Amino acid sequence: MEIELVRANPGDAKELHAMQVEAFQKLLEKYQDFDTSPASEGWEKVEARLQQDFTYYYFICAGRQKVGAVRVIDKKEAGKNKRISPIFVLPEFQGKGIAQESIRMCEEVHGNDHWELDTILQEPGNCHLYEKMGYRQTGKTEVINERMTLVFYEKNLHSRYRA
Repeated sequence: MEIELVRANPGDAKELHAMQVEAFQKLLEKYQDFDTSPASEGWEKVEARLQQDFTYYYFICAGRQKVGAVRVIDKKEAGKNKRISPIFVLPEFQGKGIAQESIRMCEEVHGNDHWELDTILQEPGNCHLYEKMGYRQTGKTEVINERMTLVFYEKNLHSRYRA
């Protein structure tokens, strides 16, 4: 399956929002994280992010079909981490390597070094994906509620050689 990243613009906010809600709805129901879940956000928040000069939203396309999206925060400052927040693939397209390929493509576009992201500690599939991609836990966690903890990751090419 050929994956392509297509840059979104502010006019795409409602479509991105609808996809984001669909992709994160099951996690919201499972973890009840109403204050932090992308499924709880209003479309206006997505629109505001699209207008930030350091935000790069991309639709993830498989063939000609939009199957997800990824937001890269890249302030283009030397030595500063770029951030993936959020990345999602619609439920019917999950488990096909789409997120992995999309992350690889983001790293090609924005540079392979200095990345960060966070995910749900209780979702081993998510943690495995990021660790397989070279991301390492920073040791920082944030308890959201009794069901859910966020775990933070970084990917720095230089850190591969640290003991």
